[in-house]
Amino acid sequence: MSTRPGKNERAERRYVIGAHTYEAGTIAPGLHVVATPIGNLADISLRALATLAGAGLIACEDTRVTRRLLDRYAIATPLTAYHDHNAEQARPKLLERLREGAAIALVSDAGTPLVSDPGFKLVRAAHEAGYPVTAVPGASATLAALSVAGLPTDAFLFAGFLSPKQAARRARIAELAGIPATLVLFETGPRIANALADLAAGLGEREVALCRELTKMHEEVRRGELAALAQHYAAETAEIRGEIVVVIGPPRAAAQPSSGDTDALLRQALARVSLKDAVGEVAHVTGYSRRDLYRRALLLAKERSDGTPR
Repeated sequence: MSTRPGKNERAERRYVIGAHTYEAGTIAPGLHVVATPIGNLADISLRALATLAGAGLIACEDTRVTRRLLDRYAIATPLTAYHDHNAEQARPKLLERLREGAAIALVSDAGTPLVSDPGFKLVRAAHEAGYPVTAVPGASATLAALSVAGLPTDAFLFAGFLSPKQAARRARIAELAGIPATLVLFETGPRIANALADLAAGLGEREVALCRELTKMHEEVRRGELAALAQHYAAETAEIRGEIVVVIGPPRAAAQPSSGDTDALLRQALARVSLKDAVGEVAHVTGYSRRDLYRRALLLAKERSDGTPR
C-alpha cells in the first residue's frame, strides 16, 4: 500500500494530451470503477483521465501495466496493487482509505474492471460498507468483439475463459450448449485450436467470429462456421499470438410452427397466464416477434371473451 498522502491531499492533479495540460481537480470520495484501453492507449475517455488524475490512489492489477498508461498522459497518482494473490490483504486497507474519505480509482490491466478480474469483492465490500461506488465506463473487449462480429447482440452471455483441462472444458461447453443467446469467450493463442475443436463438437454448427488483438496493430476478425474455423486452426502451424475473443452465434433455430400451431400455443398460454406472459412464453418457444404475437394474442383474447371466431 502506498505511503504517500491519503485522502485528497495530493497536489499534482493534472493530465497531458499532446501539448496540452489539463487540471483534473479533486473528485468525490468513494470507489471509482474506471475502464481503461484494451490495447490502443488512445481509447480512453476524458472523464477517465480526469478521474485517474484526480483520485488519491489507483488500485490496479499490475502496477507496471497501469504505469504505462499513466506515463502516456503524465498522470502522477500513486498506484497500489490489487489482484488475485493479494486481494484478501489489500482489500481491508483500501476500505480503510475509503472510510477516511479517500477517492480511489479501481482499474484492471485492460478494459472494464470486474470482467475477468478480481474487483468484484472490493466493489461488493464498498457497497456493503456504505461507500459510494461510481462507474466511469469505457473500453470493453466483450462489447468491442460483439460490435464487429456480425452476430446477434439482442441476447448474449459472457462466459469468460474455458478451462485449459479438456474434461472440464467439455463439461462447461455442454452447459453452454442450450443457452439461446450469443456466447462470448476469452481464449489464448496456444489454446485456441483445442478450444475450437471442443466447441465445434459440443455446440454443433454455428456461426462464429474470432476477434484477435482488438484495437491493436495486428487486429484480425475471422468469421465462418464453427467447424470450419476449428479445422483451420487445427491445421495452423504458426504460433497463434495475442488476446482472442471468440463470439459464437446462438443455436440454429428449428423450423417455426405454423400459424395454427402458434394460435394453439397462445390459447393454451392465455388460459394460464396474463396476455403479456403468454406472449413471452410463445415468443421464447417459436422465435416469432413479440409484437406480432401480441397483436394475434389480442385477437384471440377478444375471441375468448365474446365468442366471436377470428
